[in-house]
Amino acid sequence: MTVQSLDHVNIITPRLDESATFYTALLALERRDPPQPLTPQQALWMHDERGHPVVHLNAADCPRRFDRAFNSAEPAGAIHHVALACSGYDDTVARIEGMALEYQTSDVPSIGLRQVFVFDPNGVLLELNFRES
Repeated sequence: MTVQSLDHVNIITPRLDESATFYTALLALERRDPPQPLTPQQALWMHDERGHPVVHLNAADCPRRFDRAFNSAEPAGAIHHVALACSGYDDTVARIEGMALEYQTSDVPSIGLRQVFVFDPNGVLLELNFRES
């Protein structure tokens, strides 16, 4: 087996609509209804420009095949951050500033990497990676 890429991130949130709006505004992800039997009141899937659902947002009462306790007031458990490969560094920073979000940047010139770190409305730390082509 070989891991090819990150498929998606699932976030359980009491802020379903706010979270979907955040991911649309910041990352230009398209908000879509989840597959049935889930409903838009239970979950929203955020799709990238290829149509891949990279962020799954679930309400607290959304049924899950593998359920476990969570506390949305706590940091994201053992997960420190979620890293996403992105393009459009300047546009992304402008969006973050337009949304009045706190963020940090980091450059790693030895590997041609620029990074932006920002929190979503649920306290999930996003690492947005921009690689030189």
